[in-house]
Amino acid sequence: MLPNRLRMLWADGKPALNGWLSIGDAFAAEIVANQGYDAVTVDLQHGMVDDGAALAMLQAVRASGASPLVRVPWLAPAPVMRALDMGAHGVICPMVETPSQAAELVSFVRYPPTGTRSFGPTRAAVVDGAAYGEGADTHVLCFAMIETARAFADVEAIAATPGLDGLYIGPADLTLGLTGRRYRTGFDREEPEMVDAVHRILAAAKGAGLRAALHCGSPAYAAKAVGWGFHMVTLPNDVRILARGAMADVVETRTMLDNRRS
Repeated sequence: MLPNRLRMLWADGKPALNGWLSIGDAFAAEIVANQGYDAVTVDLQHGMVDDGAALAMLQAVRASGASPLVRVPWLAPAPVMRALDMGAHGVICPMVETPSQAAELVSFVRYPPTGTRSFGPTRAAVVDGAAYGEGADTHVLCFAMIETARAFADVEAIAATPGLDGLYIGPADLTLGLTGRRYRTGFDREEPEMVDAVHRILAAAKGAGLRAALHCGSPAYAAKAVGWGFHMVTLPNDVRILARGAMADVVETRTMLDNRRS
């Protein structure tokens, strides 16, 4: 069975850079995945991605050498198992709020007797080898997203869930959950109470021997998070990259045209 690139990096004490795909297109996925990320996540929760596009996107990511991950739409057995059967090397599950929900998530990811995952790795067995069934439980990664006030209050107990590999912080929803509309929405929190919250989740993960991941809105914040001790940081998604690049070209061109007129 082929090794999981993320597990190899972490075994060597190295952080991972994660890309994020919200546009349901295999060519766009191929472009992003070939830029040097260690992992790339296909977003089935908020991304404009259906099952057919997701499969092609996972194929494109795998061809790049990056670890293919999937953020599933919600905590339910079918989307978790389907993502893994399509060849994802790990799942990120949103809105996990309690230890019992974290245990459910683990059960969907692991085969019996550890969990309840149904056996049928249609694509995974092809691309990861005939021994997939024997090695899957130690191969695939299981991340619970911590992004609500309820989850934050119980984060240490969630982190203690057997079989969980990591905690993934969704800072936009976490800020809404902890502070309501007091602050702007989005990533890269600078408010002291939110920085403290991020550090508490990081400490909970490390205290339980788990990996900690943070969704970031900029390379600068991602680098800062690695300095704090995060094992994986997610860089801006394909939508933001496209919008930022297009805007930069338009602004640069208009500036040159205005200078020419003056």
